[in-house]
Amino acid sequence: MIELKSPAELDRMRVTGAFVADVLADLRTKAEVGVNLLDLEHHTRTRLRERGAESCYWDYAPSFGRGPFRNTVCLSVNDAVLHGLPHDYLLRDGDVLSMDLAVSIDGWVADAAVTVVVGTPREADLRLVRATEEALAAAVAAMRPGNRLGDVSAAIGAVADSHGYEVNTEFGGHGLGRTMHEDPHVPNVGRPGRGLPLRPGTTLALEPWFTAGSARIVTDPDGWTLRSADGSPTAHSEHTVAVTEDGPVILTA
Repeated sequence: MIELKSPAELDRMRVTGAFVADVLADLRTKAEVGVNLLDLEHHTRTRLRERGAESCYWDYAPSFGRGPFRNTVCLSVNDAVLHGLPHDYLLRDGDVLSMDLAVSIDGWVADAAVTVVVGTPREADLRLVRATEEALAAAVAAMRPGNRLGDVSAAIGAVADSHGYEVNTEFGGHGLGRTMHEDPHVPNVGRPGRGLPLRPGTTLALEPWFTAGSARIVTDPDGWTLRSADGSPTAHSEHTVAVTEDGPVILTA
């Protein structure tokens, strides 16, 4: 079931989205060599508590995880790409860090992710990060009335293909609004002109994530952290986006 949001409801989601964007921008400045992932987690907890926001990850217990998740932000390093469980780890020079934050304020959710390279970057890692950002921009551009969900997925897949990256289809974007995960699922590869028609009020979390090597993933012993099966670096970019009569609006800008 797809729940279309009214303009007033989109405004409420935009409030949450602005907060998510601000926290991620804050975490970007703190992700430096020698910083402990647990410090980033606790800083996020403080920001949420001060704002009166609720983490969508706290107590999250889906079928694929070893729940409940008892942290407020996903922090995934190097070959880890999704659902990274914050733990006692000091960031090192050249680490690729993905930070994924989903928050609810006054009953409305926004979800976003950024990937940064800590310290001295390798050009190959920067290319990977930029590819996810390019794919995200292409997906956002496809979020127009009259297009279909396949156009969005195809836009992401085309960017991956142009850079020579494989696409994993196990995890992708999703609808959201009153909860973190609503219909529909948004694959990161698809066929133009196919799938759900995009109508004003549709809200999706678009999240292209790529690995530098194999698209196959494995799960850490912690039951949460997903890694590239061949140990290759990964990157993840995400925005919450709404379809409106005037085109796409990024609610986590």
